[in-house]
Amino acid sequence: MNYRNKIPTRLGFGQGLVDLGNKNPNVICLGADITTSVGMNAFKEAFPERFFSFGIAEQNIAAVAAGLALSEKIPFFSTYGVFASMRCADQIRVSICYNNVPVKIGGAHAGISVGPDGATHQALEDTAVMRVLPGMLVLSPCDATQTRLATIASVEQWKGPAYIRFGREAMPDFTDVNQEFTIGKAQIFREGCDISLIGTGHLTWECLMAAEILSNQGVSARVVNVHSIKPIDVEVLIDCAIKTGRIVTAEEHQVHGGLGSAVAEVICQHHPVPMRIVGMPDCFGESGEPLDLMIKYGLSAQNIVAKALELMKL
Repeated sequence: MNYRNKIPTRLGFGQGLVDLGNKNPNVICLGADITTSVGMNAFKEAFPERFFSFGIAEQNIAAVAAGLALSEKIPFFSTYGVFASMRCADQIRVSICYNNVPVKIGGAHAGISVGPDGATHQALEDTAVMRVLPGMLVLSPCDATQTRLATIASVEQWKGPAYIRFGREAMPDFTDVNQEFTIGKAQIFREGCDISLIGTGHLTWECLMAAEILSNQGVSARVVNVHSIKPIDVEVLIDCAIKTGRIVTAEEHQVHGGLGSAVAEVICQHHPVPMRIVGMPDCFGESGEPLDLMIKYGLSAQNIVAKALELMKL
């Protein structure tokens, strides 16, 4: 597989905010003292009158965002995913989701690829926390290009609250700049008949590399990118189960409550087939180089291949 270059997905988030700002004067941004780190600096520079800094006060930001949304604004706030999803969980649940207001949340620094910041800053539980909230949209784009489109779609295709998950490190930017991004619809990046590799976020690229390795071993793997975890594409998932009979999911998240759990919920109810989930093995991460951590904790193409071959023996 080829990619254009490596770009942090957070920069795609920032570009999406600027695009929305140009289109819609009601879009505003709320910062948490890490504006550049999460990619919001582009919006701040383009629309300084529509950017408000709250400092490190995530609960306050969420509550104010809810009030602004009730006043016909479309507020975005962004901080590291661990804080965005858990430090202000009560305000998100009661003030944002219960009122079903259009607050859009950027969950930055998702996954273990945050690297040196260590376990306290590696968001590995955020998908589970966000997808259980009624009415909450959960997006997990696979590269910077798609993150820009996901950010735009969270406003143009969704009227309620949204959580957009993205990373810190520069990762392969490989999706078509003219792609169609539709909430609730997965993307089939590669056809195959023996097994389905279903990825999200940075792990979609690992699934593509795994499919290449498997092809050299005589295994035909379908690769599916699930950028919309909630709502999820039930039709495509059932089709994967019927046509390939085996599924491996892969995500930079705990094995519990994330993409793997969401896929299993669909498969067990509609067309049960053998499954394996690649993700963090119910443990915290640690400080280290991103690639080293991905390999150590099994979030790599090689481990996806191993799980796929395990299923092929059944």
